[in-house]
Amino acid sequence: MKKNIAVIHGDGIGPEVTTQATKVLHAIAEKFNHEWQFTDCLMGAVAIDKTGNPLPDETIEVCLNSDAILFGAIGDPKYDNDPSAKVRPEQGLLKLRKALQLYANVRPVTTYPALHHLSPLKEKQLKNVDFVIYRELTGGIYFGKKELSSDKTQAIDECIYNTNEIERIAHAAFKAAMQRKKQLTLVDKANVLETSRLWRSVVQNVAQNYTDVKVSYLFVDNAAMQIILNPAQFDVILTENMFGDILSDEASVLSGSLGLLPSASFGISTALFEPIHGSYPQAAGKDIANPLGAILSAAMMLDYFGLNTEAAVVKAAVNWTLTHKFVTKDIDPINFYFTSTIGELICDFISGNNNFEDINHKNIELRKSTII
Repeated sequence: MKKNIAVIHGDGIGPEVTTQATKVLHAIAEKFNHEWQFTDCLMGAVAIDKTGNPLPDETIEVCLNSDAILFGAIGDPKYDNDPSAKVRPEQGLLKLRKALQLYANVRPVTTYPALHHLSPLKEKQLKNVDFVIYRELTGGIYFGKKELSSDKTQAIDECIYNTNEIERIAHAAFKAAMQRKKQLTLVDKANVLETSRLWRSVVQNVAQNYTDVKVSYLFVDNAAMQIILNPAQFDVILTENMFGDILSDEASVLSGSLGLLPSASFGISTALFEPIHGSYPQAAGKDIANPLGAILSAAMMLDYFGLNTEAAVVKAAVNWTLTHKFVTKDIDPINFYFTSTIGELICDFISGNNNFEDINHKNIELRKSTII
């Protein structure tokens, strides 16, 4: 298989984790006889610094002509700490979502037994946790009209949704539920918000096309509580843009580290894959960031290409590193391995270069992937 992949390294730790993801994709290509053509693009603070634009037209053009996009992270303290900045890194990502019509953000949430001790939840609550959040990505309050009064004492953020926007993400979520445990939970605030009442009405209509799927409804505040109390109850969560943003970040702590979770954003003609974490500028350049979210995002890309066997190999490699305590500093601040080491270990697992049955941790040096 041959595919053109746009690579947006972005800011902070973005370049480091994305580099490991592309290394893993190279290992997959070599093992399974595929060919990837990577094209590097600018977006975020690095794009502002170089071009004055958080999303140059060239990046949009490359992405539109690519089979998929692999993205790192955006954000920089010099913009994050300046609320008056007119040009901001986040504008690039929002604009890209609109330009590519990436309307469905998909965030799987799983837990790893080897890391249960890192979660703030008790281990009994983490068993059998396996759900996915379908978040509408191009509508709602993030894209509504924004106003600030002339005296700067009143602000307005408008939240708008239409039936078509809700229907297309709802169909995607229901189709996913049909392939899973046939359970879907709509999260809204229909007791207060008119947009939520529209969501509930539209989803009820769409549900008539998927009669095998059991549908339940939760207000967002209750959903936030239930994700902590009993996360294993969920299968597919469907929700609007802002609620999905907040809930998916909350759910990320179940795994033990924000650096572990991948995501995909699907649109009309292409898809974008990225770890859910931010740019983490404090760790940039130190080779300590967790690359597994980016690597698992690459696995989601392989699934998107229909390469399910290849994706499963990447997931198995990730699980192997975690099971054998090859982890980065966010997971174990004392006995940790570097970002690049984790990438090398996963590549070696994929290529079968090492014997992974008999491991002696004392013989493993930091920054080296050779297992003796």
